[in-house]
Amino acid sequence: MWQLLTSLARLLPAEAAHKMAVQTLRWQMGPRPDLSHLSAGLGVDMAGLHFANPLGLAAGFDKNAACYSGALRLGFGHVEVGTITPLPQAGNPKPRVFRLPEDQAVINRYGFNGNGMMAAAQNLATRQPGAGLVGVNVGANKTSQQPIADYRRAVAKLAPAADYITLNISSPNTPGLRDLQTEKHLQDVLDAARAGLADAGVTRPVFLKIAPDLHDHDIAAIVDTSCAAGVSAIIATNTTIARPDHLHGRYADELGGLSGAPLFAPATALLARVAQHNQQRLGLIGVGGVASGWQAYAKILVGADLVQLYTGLALQGPHLPAQILYELAALMQADGIDTLGDAKGQIADPTKAIQHAIRLSETALAQSA
Repeated sequence: MWQLLTSLARLLPAEAAHKMAVQTLRWQMGPRPDLSHLSAGLGVDMAGLHFANPLGLAAGFDKNAACYSGALRLGFGHVEVGTITPLPQAGNPKPRVFRLPEDQAVINRYGFNGNGMMAAAQNLATRQPGAGLVGVNVGANKTSQQPIADYRRAVAKLAPAADYITLNISSPNTPGLRDLQTEKHLQDVLDAARAGLADAGVTRPVFLKIAPDLHDHDIAAIVDTSCAAGVSAIIATNTTIARPDHLHGRYADELGGLSGAPLFAPATALLARVAQHNQQRLGLIGVGGVASGWQAYAKILVGADLVQLYTGLALQGPHLPAQILYELAALMQADGIDTLGDAKGQIADPTKAIQHAIRLSETALAQSA
């Protein structure tokens, strides 16, 4: 049934299909795979939290914290909701999301469309304990005169209902937002988040989501400033404003952030650079182009603790999370390791890590044939 629904969703405009998927999961109508046979070695401890498995749903899908419970039922070890801004906002004019099926990619310029932090807090108030970890991704309103203060306001309101907080300073669709990644402004954003936690009277791990279009000196400054400010993890990466020459989709020249398969290699390369500078001081979450077990494994090999996806789910459907987890377990077995911690950071070179993961995948497929 779900294969049929996924096929039908592809006939809808991209944003309409997204809305349908959110509503389907909000009603908890998605498949619920049996993951009881998976290895306990898939569990990950990071930032004082235990993740049942390393796979998470990235921010951007559940913008208003409306369907996180249904998404967790698909097999994700965590769901990151948002990006949530203090005030509701409509986002950019439509159309603002475009499929590139020939490239297994999507371009979006949503622009933090959402119902604001009050609506999200109301949705998060219904969380059931023990259902899975939920992170809350926050950002600034487009028209805000004090964007850094927006982070304090959103953190103060939403942190009590979150397992962790992510500061999104890397979306390409809010003018000036990526400027907050610079050393000049980053400390102010992190101070605002810390003040927001104090306002709420809670302690929560703080994660920072960065762009894939960064230079090495930017990476060094971000990692060092994050370590000094008590950040628990870096999420690498958001969507890219770059356009590879090999894109074939009719919408390849649309403005916005590119995600999906074309982002996999550059995002993994940047993740490897972050890991090299990080030297295991912070947790790392790899995002960008993950749609298979070997792609998730490659990110772990270069240094990721956890992996997130979004576009793969949109293009391939709700069975993908369970498929990736079973593939990961098979790759671990083929690699002769018992826990993902044993694989983390074992191949620093991203090209070699990708090649190793592909070879393992071919071996695992041959053994199961």
